[in-house]
Amino acid sequence: MKAVIYARVSTNTQDYQRQLDELRDYADRMGYEVVKEFSEKISGAKKVDERVALSGLLYYVSHHCIDKVLIYECSRLSRRVVDFLSVVESLTEQGISVYIHQNGLETLQPDGNPNPIANLVLGILAQFNSMERGLIRSRMESGYNHYRANGGKVGRKIGYRKSDQQMKEEYAEELRLLRKGYSLANVSKLTGTAINTLRKVRDIA
Repeated sequence: MKAVIYARVSTNTQDYQRQLDELRDYADRMGYEVVKEFSEKISGAKKVDERVALSGLLYYVSHHCIDKVLIYECSRLSRRVVDFLSVVESLTEQGISVYIHQNGLETLQPDGNPNPIANLVLGILAQFNSMERGLIRSRMESGYNHYRANGGKVGRKIGYRKSDQQMKEEYAEELRLLRKGYSLANVSKLTGTAINTLRKVRDIA
């Protein structure tokens, strides 16, 4: 039984190591052979074609004999309902089961047929994840508006600027990719960092 692992976090300050460790442990307990791992730091609200690792996973499984894709929870795959269901459908058509660790669900049954209970539950979870994203954005916007209405100013203090050392430490991965010759656009896709920020990082390299 051959499997690939996919892990994702939204920001550069987060770490996907725990996801990888737990999925590796699960695969080991089940006797699966993990042949490839894909991980990235990028918002789950991004479209599939904007996510290098997820796009790479979909290409890889379509050209190799893979039985399962292991993810920690469904929002790791995507917070966009349409994209989540589209990816699951594409993998199902290829006979590849998606295992969601947090829920203990698989999209395919042992006989290879779609798991109707899992697909129902995952459809509901995908809707909740999308709603959660919308609520977070709404709360943030409401908080900013309330703060501004009471005389507050959003953003950095006037004259504030991070030191070169702070930039190097915060954007170490971006700096490493830029030094390897990756373009600003590609580094932005890989890390989720804005191109304007990457220009500043490049200038201090």
